[in-house]
This record gives sequence, C-alpha cells and structure tokens, in this order.
Amino acid sequence: MRQTRKHPNRAGALSQGVVYRKSPGLYTVHAEGRAVLCSVLSRLRRDLVGLTFDKNHTSTKQRTEGVYEGIDPLAIGDRVEFIVAQDGTGVIVSVLPRRNKLSRRSAVPMPSARPFEQVIAANVDQVIPVFSAARPAPKWNLLDRYLVTAEAAGIPAAICINKIDLEPEGDGFSQTVEEYRAVGYPVFLTSTVNGDGLGEFRHALQGRFSVFLGKSGVGKTSLINALMGLHRCVDAVNRKTGKGNHTTTSVEMISLESDGAIADTPGVREFGIWDLHDQELAHCFREMRPYLGQCRFRLDCLHIDEPGCAVRRAVVSGQISPRRYRSYQRLLEENSR
Repeated sequence: MRQTRKHPNRAGALSQGVVYRKSPGLYTVHAEGRAVLCSVLSRLRRDLVGLTFDKNHTSTKQRTEGVYEGIDPLAIGDRVEFIVAQDGTGVIVSVLPRRNKLSRRSAVPMPSARPFEQVIAANVDQVIPVFSAARPAPKWNLLDRYLVTAEAAGIPAAICINKIDLEPEGDGFSQTVEEYRAVGYPVFLTSTVNGDGLGEFRHALQGRFSVFLGKSGVGKTSLINALMGLHRCVDAVNRKTGKGNHTTTSVEMISLESDGAIADTPGVREFGIWDLHDQELAHCFREMRPYLGQCRFRLDCLHIDEPGCAVRRAVVSGQISPRRYRSYQRLLEENSR
C-alpha cells in the first residue's frame, strides 16, 4: 500500500497510515514504523458525523441540540491521510474507503434520543468472540449476537472459550460447543493458566487483523498477555456479582510478532445489532440458509408461526439446534421493536 505522497518526516507532508489507538478526540496513527498522535480536521469530523446523522434519519433539530456530540466518526483499523505538524503531531484530513466495518447499536442515553451506529473497527479480517467456560459463565445468546453481527458485515468469525482449566458452568457445555463447530465456526478452547490451546489459537491469528469481543472478566487481556508475553493490567471477576471488572478502557490495535494484529475492545454487557432487517436475520444463522426460500411464503417467511415453514420443520427434525432457533426468535423480537 502506498504510504506517503511526500516524505513523512517533513512538516506539512501528507502521509497515509492506520488508526491503531483511539481516545476521545485523539488517534494514534501508525505509518512506516512510527506512531503519530493525531487530531481530526474539524471540517472532516463535521462531515463524517453528518453522514452518520443522515444515515440514521436524524433531524436537523437533533443535530443542533448536540444530543450525539459523543459520536466518534473514526474507528480502529481505518486507513487515513494526515498532515504532520512542526511539533511532530498530526491532523487527519481524510479517511480512505473501508473494506468492511464491524458495528453495534448504541445505547440510548435518554428516552427522547435515537440509537446510532457505533463502528467498533474497520478493515477487519476476522471477529473473535471471547467467552469463558466459567467465572463468568458463557452467555450463548450474547455469542449469537456477536456472530450475527459478523455475518451481517460479511466478516469471518471464530470463537474462543477461555478459562478452560475451570469446571464449565451451566448444562450442556460440550454439546453447545459442538453445535457451533457443526455449523462451521472454529472454536478454540484456551487457558492462560496452563497454556492449553494457545499455540493453535496464536496460529489462527497470524497475518490477520482480528477483533476480540467479549464481556469484562472473560480474559481478553490475559489472552493477549499470554500470546505476546505482555504484562497489561488485568482484574479479577467480582466474587459477589460474578461479573467482570472493566480493564480495557480504550480501543487499541496490538501488533503481533507474526504479522498480524488484535483489536482489544472494552468489555460491554449489552450489544445491540445495527441496521438489520427482519427478513435478513435468518440468513445470519448459517444453519438456516439451506432452508431459506423453501417455506410456503418463500422469502417473506419469518419462521415464527407461519404454516409450511421449512426452518421450523428442520428444528423439529433436529437439523437445526432448538437453542439456536430460540436465540433467533429472541433476536427477531428485539430487532422488531
């Protein structure tokens, strides 16, 4: 990829790089082996936020009220052009077209506000939902949300179940893992305590930009430490609530020694699906795809209570996991609100 139009060390030179780290209003851009702390050109930020508003059909009144001043128009993995200043800092002046993007539905800060798209990362090679076998117990419905989001974005996904050295919590752990493998998702069982599965998992990350998604406490930061020999801060799970404590507070991309990178994202307890029509949801469940269009109502069937539904027949006959089907029903109900 062409990195510069002028020499990157000259003040005023226009350079190209990748956003590796972001915090409110500031971005660390990597270009030609160096890191440049950048702000965003005010006009560019205004234009990018304006596109988000327009896409969400937000009124001019809502814009001027500043309800969405917290929108961040750039994401980890974005390829940008920036100008280097005399003091060595930079100003981002343009964002190059994205190959893809991984997004979530924002939380609603007040009853009168509308949700908007939050782009987690751009130009992603694979999504890695990270869960723990125990402490906290895996929430399979949340895993399905992550996988649906990856499918909707056209990004490959693999699953990591960490803390496999602990006794799995909940019934049917092994069966559920095999259900995901049966529909084509690689599942890596890892432990940062005894090292189980880390070699195979490390190999799956090589040469790719991978985004880790998961709740606090599942061990995302511990995994990165084990994979790279780092010593980043980790917190134990709260023993009273069973919930994880937030360790990663900003989004950043971490380079691997073997030509690849990981985006470590802050743990979130809610993950809303963004911009997915009801008729599109079933296509995001891989095991349902062979049956789509075979229902009595063809592609208009939502696979809930319609007569002659091929998907429901497949559930009854055991071709589709009943648990995954219930997860589909739940997501469809939430998506229709």
